Amino acid sequence: MFEEGQLYAPVTEDDKGVTVHLTDDHPGAHDAVYRRRREEIAGPALRWTPGAPVPTVEYTEEENEIWRRVSEELAPKHERLAIRGFLEGKEDLGLPTDRVPQLDEVSARLTELSDFRLHPAAGLVPLDVFYGSLADGVFHSTQYLRHGSQPLYTPEPDIIHEIVGHGNLLANPRIAEVKRRAGEAARRCETAEGLQFVADVFWFTIEFGVMYEDGELRCYGAGLLSSYGEIEEFRDATILPLDFHAMGTVEYDISHYQPTLFACDGMNELTERVGEFFAEFDDETPARLAAARA
Repeated sequence: MFEEGQLYAPVTEDDKGVTVHLTDDHPGAHDAVYRRRREEIAGPALRWTPGAPVPTVEYTEEENEIWRRVSEELAPKHERLAIRGFLEGKEDLGLPTDRVPQLDEVSARLTELSDFRLHPAAGLVPLDVFYGSLADGVFHSTQYLRHGSQPLYTPEPDIIHEIVGHGNLLANPRIAEVKRRAGEAARRCETAEGLQFVADVFWFTIEFGVMYEDGELRCYGAGLLSSYGEIEEFRDATILPLDFHAMGTVEYDISHYQPTLFACDGMNELTERVGEFFAEFDDETPARLAAARA
């Protein structure tokens, strides 16, 4: 199990301005220019309120080049290793490959495709807000990019992870509906333990899910689809069939490639079985799953 907050750098604002709290081992931790840029992007997102225009970021040539390089590197990997549902969503969403897109332009297209929209996130979004918002068709997306010294790696979700990974998934209405049901499950939770269980199952499905299609193992998890390195390694993991109790209780490290993954047997198992799990989840579900295994 893990805490979602570990994934994102906390952002605070006081009379001295906005501060993005990067860990010491972050590639940009000791780069003053990068830190200032992160704070420059985080400020408007931190102060943004629903209904207001989404902050526009004037991306630099270096930032656009990071987007271009990652898009170029991932494209053939997606064709070879991603599920059809992701590839169909990617084609329909039509993200630019030569520049970083603005959240509002991606959001407008997603609204047409699956009735989802994007809200800007400065960094850390509380667990209940992040997952609960999915029930309303809202996905919280960061706007910053990874450090330029490591364009093919990021220790935290950046706009490449959010848009290339999650955005393309949300462009597929069937997958978007599973995410919406996960949000509804989160909204029903009255305990922190229940909410964490939802987050952990989400991790092993929407973030790091794999699927058999025509006898071949492919990936649909946003964490794999946006990772230049891990997308090439997931077939070396221990692959298990769907097991919601295991997903919600296994210990795992978010800072390393996942050694154990859970596979759906085709798209129907994702949309029906995983979707049904989220649709029926409540705070008593973990106990019922544990009892069933006893």
